[in-house]
Parts: sequence; C-alpha cells; structure tokens
Amino acid sequence: MTLLTTWPESGPETVLRRTSEPAEIAAALAPIGVRYEQWPVRADVAPDAEPAAVLAAYRAEIGKLTAEEGFVTVDVASLHPCDDLGWPEKARAAREMFLAEHIHEDDDEVRFFVAGSGVFYLHAGGEVHAVLCEEGDLLGVPRGTTHWFDMGTRPSFTALRFFHEEDGWIAAFTGDGIALRFPDFDTLRAGRPERGAA
Repeated sequence: MTLLTTWPESGPETVLRRTSEPAEIAAALAPIGVRYEQWPVRADVAPDAEPAAVLAAYRAEIGKLTAEEGFVTVDVASLHPCDDLGWPEKARAAREMFLAEHIHEDDDEVRFFVAGSGVFYLHAGGEVHAVLCEEGDLLGVPRGTTHWFDMGTRPSFTALRFFHEEDGWIAAFTGDGIALRFPDFDTLRAGRPERGAA
C-alpha cells in the first residue's frame, strides 16, 4: 500500500498529512509539480525478471509516457536480496548513494515500481513529503526539486527509470543533513498497515 506522509521541514514531530488514497496523494503532490499515478501491475512479471522482459511487459505504458514527455532513455534498475556473499555490502553502498539530499539540474527523476518498494522524500515549499512507493506506482520528480531516496536496509525493488538525457542519473548534492532528521524507509514501512489490514 502506497503511503504519503508530510511533515514541516523542521522535523517529524508534527504530521501534517498521512494518506494512502491514490487520489489524495496525487492532489497533494501536484502543487509542487510531482506526478503521481498508478499503472496496472503485470502479474506475469516476476520481481527479479530480466530487464528485457520488464521492458516488453510494459511496452504500451512506456511508449505512451515517452511520447508525452519526450524521454530518450528507459532502463530497468533492480536490486533484490540474494545469496551472493557481497550482497550486503552492495546493498549498503547503493542505499547510501541516494540517502543524501540532492537535485537533478538537467532532468526529472521518473520511476515506475514494477516490484518491491522504496521511499522518495521530497523537500519543497517548507515541507518534506515521504512517498512510500510500491508496485504499480509511478512518481515523477521535476528537475530542481530537492529530494532523497531510501530503499531500506534490505533493498528489494525493480523499477523502470525514464530519462530525457542520455547521461542518465546525475545528482548535485546539497550538503544538507536533513535526511538524517526524518524516519527512514524501515521505520515508515513498519508503521503502516499491511495490505488488507483494517
């Protein structure tokens, strides 16, 4: 279940908004230019499917969004727990790279979650919006929006990434330690009801 939690940028002591309703999430993020929508989930695509299979399964949606937004590159990012002895270090390094607040000066950050989950933290308008995205969620963060991303201590996700520039993901870090003041992925995920729970 997707979850949006909003706090003042001063810290998480006061919750300004908390909702799992897709229409409310989209309406709350629209004023800061963030695109949120849900695509149908392809049950026949395994969470650890090969990139070619993922791209083929979502060909229609990719084509529509690419035509609307002028993306030149679409790829698949995937990280799942495995038996590889180096996996814990790989997961830790991948997580740390995205945890610091940053912006993208030349491109939007657009992600569709095919499987798994992650949290985008959007720092805009004096607030921090934590969007816990799960399979079926598409989030488009406009260039210049300060944000960070947390995939948790045991990352497990597959996502489509859309780029206007062929160079892909290029970040300019702000140097602000704001990310350390807010609940991380594991805390947010533990605090929300599971699918089907009352």
